[in-house]
Amino acid sequence: MEAVKTKEGWKRERSTPSLQEVYKSMAVPKRGSSFRKFLAFAGPGYLVAVGYMDPGNWATDLAGGAMFNYSLLSVILISNIMAILLQSLTARLGIATGRDLAQACRDHYSKPVNFVLWLLCELAIAACDLAEVIGSAIALQLLFGLPLIYGVLLTSLDVMLVLFLQNKGFRYIESIVISLIVVILICFGAEMIFSKPDIGGIFGGFVPRAEILQNPEMLYIALGILGATVMPHNLYLHSSIVQTRNYEETEEGKRSAIKFATIDSTVALTLALFINAAILILSAAAFHTTGHTEVAEIQDAYQLLTPLLGTGLASILFAVALLAAGQNSTLTGTLAGQIVMEGFLNIRLKPWIRRLITRLIAIVPAVIVIAVTGEKGTGDLLILSQVVLSLQLSFAVIPLVMFTTDKRKMGALVAPKWVAVLSWIVAVIIAVLNAYLLYGTFFS
Repeated sequence: MEAVKTKEGWKRERSTPSLQEVYKSMAVPKRGSSFRKFLAFAGPGYLVAVGYMDPGNWATDLAGGAMFNYSLLSVILISNIMAILLQSLTARLGIATGRDLAQACRDHYSKPVNFVLWLLCELAIAACDLAEVIGSAIALQLLFGLPLIYGVLLTSLDVMLVLFLQNKGFRYIESIVISLIVVILICFGAEMIFSKPDIGGIFGGFVPRAEILQNPEMLYIALGILGATVMPHNLYLHSSIVQTRNYEETEEGKRSAIKFATIDSTVALTLALFINAAILILSAAAFHTTGHTEVAEIQDAYQLLTPLLGTGLASILFAVALLAAGQNSTLTGTLAGQIVMEGFLNIRLKPWIRRLITRLIAIVPAVIVIAVTGEKGTGDLLILSQVVLSLQLSFAVIPLVMFTTDKRKMGALVAPKWVAVLSWIVAVIIAVLNAYLLYGTFFS
């Protein structure tokens, strides 16, 4: 389509919505209590929250807790606050403009720029999928003794699960995701009881400290946590799936939709904060305080939990939660990949084809690493995948903030001034930290 300025301030007219099969498929009550309306909008936030508790988070949180005790809890808290702010912007963008973030980029930037952004986003999705593949395979190995390389290959079959759920309707996907989140919450609630963490140390860990910026090793793990918490592909995902609700296409209807979608994602991400913090707290209480500061592998954590905490249930619950997290991430990864490809390139592939492509991109490096370095290389690969996500963040965050603070594009639903200021501060912080990471990686 020709790059012509539209009356909304976009260079191209709005195209067909992504995930067209579920677009506006869920009814929203026009009358009734606010609680009924909130329930109608509840769901997308939990699909987004899944990305904040995927197996990649486990690797960074375990390493952070074992090495630095409770010190990096402040990074998890700050990252989560950033995530809540950014996800509220994605909901605002999707509802106000009828475009997801990928479509908004396509309708604003030139084709070469869009192509680069698409490649970077695909890299982030591949990194995230790599974490899901390895995490699920590790869980299968721990629970059933399945060799890791076979577990990696077996994860490619979850395409069938995604297809089945998509055919049943979007609410089925949301219900499965929420159920698995509840399983994870129960597992880590029990782990907190078993590990008896230092309450004073936990509260102290939530206070930011300059040491994180001064210690290169701590900063590397901190950036991994940031990349694992604020997920680039979640920004694309959320801006699309909020449009599954059939809200009224009026300014009042959209304002109401933005409000309830923001509440939904905030509640869901608060649960994700608890789970991320619980993983790091468990690692600090079980490993750091007993001198096992080298624990960074999920397998080592599983083996040590039983003798250190005195109950075999601790290890089993740990593996069950890991499997639930991996399967949950599989569902949202499928949708994110479809949205990104449809949005940036306006190409619509069948979901199972798209999922298979994404899985193969993740499976190949995982198989190579396991074959060359053995199972011990998986922990480093998980942490590296999260740093890759962190490095890609700015390329999603800056366009998002730019669009949602532009009144020509957003009209009356433009982000309030205080939100705009905070958003740009967050975008700059992410860009500076990532530049520092690159400098440290190549020149230290």
